[in-house]
Amino acid sequence: MEDQGRPNKREELFSRAIRAGKRTYFFDVKATRQDEQYLTITESKRRFSNEQGKFFYEKHKLFLYREDFEKFIKGLNDSVKFIETGEVTEDDEAETTLPTDESVDVSFEDLDKLDEEI
Repeated sequence: MEDQGRPNKREELFSRAIRAGKRTYFFDVKATRQDEQYLTITESKRRFSNEQGKFFYEKHKLFLYREDFEKFIKGLNDSVKFIETGEVTEDDEAETTLPTDESVDVSFEDLDKLDEEI
């Protein structure tokens, strides 16, 4: 399905690749059909399949929307600070527990499909 001549797969507005050892991180800014920008962070690792006898890339993707940027950055900064100093930052809004019954099992292939639909 196309939206006024635009393909389903969202065009990247900005992209940055960071190589870090055996991993590459991709930071891609895209826009929804309503032209709201969001960020995808993809971790890509080169792996070898013994069954197929060839290399492949294992990818993990995270979608981050504008309304979550501030909380995400705060959580990331708090985590980095803890690793560097051992100090815990107190925050009333910090979520320290993960939901158990409301978890949804989603495969990475489903996320790629979602990326194409947005």
